[in-house]
Formats: sequence, structure tokens, C-alpha cells
Amino acid sequence: MSYLDPRAGQSGDDTGVPAPYGYGAPGADAAPAWHADEPAVPAARPAGEADAEDKPKGKSKGKRRASGKPKGSRAGRNLPAAIAVGVSLVLVVLASLLIYHPAFLAVIAVAAGVGVWEMVQALKKSGADAPLIPLLAGTLLMIGLAWFDGPDALLLGLAVTVLASVIWRIADGAAAFRRDLTASVLTAVYVPFLLSFGVLLVLSDSDEYTGTWRVLCTLFAVVLSDTGGYAAGVFLGKHKMAPSISPGKTWEGFAGSISASAIGSALLLYFILDIPAYWGLLFGAVISIVAVVGDLAESMLKRDLGVKDMSNLLPGHGGVMDRLDSILFAVPTAYLLFALIAAN
Repeated sequence: MSYLDPRAGQSGDDTGVPAPYGYGAPGADAAPAWHADEPAVPAARPAGEADAEDKPKGKSKGKRRASGKPKGSRAGRNLPAAIAVGVSLVLVVLASLLIYHPAFLAVIAVAAGVGVWEMVQALKKSGADAPLIPLLAGTLLMIGLAWFDGPDALLLGLAVTVLASVIWRIADGAAAFRRDLTASVLTAVYVPFLLSFGVLLVLSDSDEYTGTWRVLCTLFAVVLSDTGGYAAGVFLGKHKMAPSISPGKTWEGFAGSISASAIGSALLLYFILDIPAYWGLLFGAVISIVAVVGDLAESMLKRDLGVKDMSNLLPGHGGVMDRLDSILFAVPTAYLLFALIAAN
């Protein structure tokens, strides 16, 4: 999910809170388990059914008995911390784009580096041990080549990164090579390669102002998709979309995501970039679809690995990858769409 997602702090798999495509009304008696083989979270016991050890020793007539419900946010997160972190991330991205473009390069590099670290740590739960050092070095190489020499150089950086990871693991024997090759390729492609298209979006036009707005329009399209899906899912969601991957998503929420992103993008691209509205509708709809696919892809990966969040680096948000899942698929798609629009 995007780091600007209204669900900040909760993965799309957490069915204890309404997801953007929320299915069913909040306040059910028991929250579904995180994994299929875990028991559901028990509902609070009605007043008068407390165990013997819970009963007060003295008289309690006229006193209100505790309901057993946990205090704090129903989402189980530190809401002030989540808001503070979310706002800080937004301000950092905006400042780097609007004030000094090389700072945006640094933001991309830090986000990709932390994302690679989180992926390596998470994949260890499956027994794979992707080599962290060559992957981090390859991350900086890919982002730098994209900045200085464009998409062809980015592909070269990906090839060098995969090759370095392979050589690093060959030294540990054939078994380690076979076990870790897929994990290394997945990490290199999924995080730094896809995120490097954010650099290409900024540089895809000789006018830096235009490049900045291309990135911002892409991020806004993802935010609109998340927000529209949240609203439609909460109020209209009835038909589950992918219950085995993310039980909270519904087809009604998905339709809300596409509608909000398409309409909002049509307005943004028309008034800011002078792009016809029909291209904006197409842009927003496609970005919304790939953003949802990215969200589902990370949800499936986390379920396979048996983790709820990629890390706990961001208070109230989980890990960096939990903020980037939708954006990783949206950024390269936006790059291709803007190239298509420019060609027509």
C-alpha cells in the first residue's frame, strides 16, 4: 500500500480494521485471524460472564464493570505517531521534488536501500539468503545509472547487480546458489529496478518543472485510488475480490479506486500538464489497477513468508515496503504511459 494510504499502519491483510475495499461493517464480534491457521481474536465477554478470578471481592453494586475492550485505536496502532510519520514522509518527498532534484535522488536511494534490507530480512524466513551487500551496491548503481544515462543504463545496472549477487553466492557452493538465486533476482527487480523509474519520470522531459509534476501526478493518482477504494469499500463493499490474499478487498472498492483515480487524474493532467482529459482518464484508471495489483502482490508475499509487516521501522506504518507496494508498480507504468501520451 502507498505510504499515503488512509490505512496507514495496517497491512491490507489485517481484517480487523476496514481496508480500502472493506468488506462488512466494523464492530463484528470477532476479528478474523491474521493467518488461516490461527484462531480468531475472541470478542469481548458480555458483562456478567467474567471468570471467577475476574470478579471483584467486595461489593460492586452501582459500579460499572469494565467491558473488556482494549483501549486506544481500534486499528491497534499509535495514531499520533502514524500521522506524524506520514506527514513527514510527504513533506520530504515534496521538498526534494520542488526545491532540489538531486535531493529526490537521495530520497529514492534511501527508500530503495531500506526496502532491499527489509526484503532480504523477510525472505530469510523462507530459508533464502539473498546477499545484502551486492544488492545494496547494485541499488545505488541502478539509481545512479538511471539518473545519468537513462533506461538503457538502468537495465545494465540490473544485469550487473544480478551477476554480482550470483558470484557472491557461488562461493558458498551450488546449493546456496540455487536456493538464493530467485530471492536475489526478486529483490533486485522488485525494489531498486522498479523504484528507479521514479528517477526516469523526473528526467523524462527537458523541463524540470514538467518532470516534477509527472511524479506528483503519479503519486496523487495512487492516493486517489487508495482513498476512493477506502470510501467505496466501507459504504458499498459486499463482494470479496481476493479473499485468499487480502480478505478485506471488494469489487465495489476496486471500482471506487478506478473511478476516483481516473477522474482526479483527468483533472490534474489537464490543468497542470495540458494533457487531454481522455488521456487523463486512461492514465488514472491504469495507475489504479496496477496499484491494486502491487498491493495484492505484497500481501501475497507477506502471507507466504508468514509476516504481517516487512519491518517496524516506521511507527504506526510498519516498514518502508509497506508504504511502497502500490507505488513500485505505479511508477514504471506511469513512465510508459507518459511516453505513450507524448508520442500521440
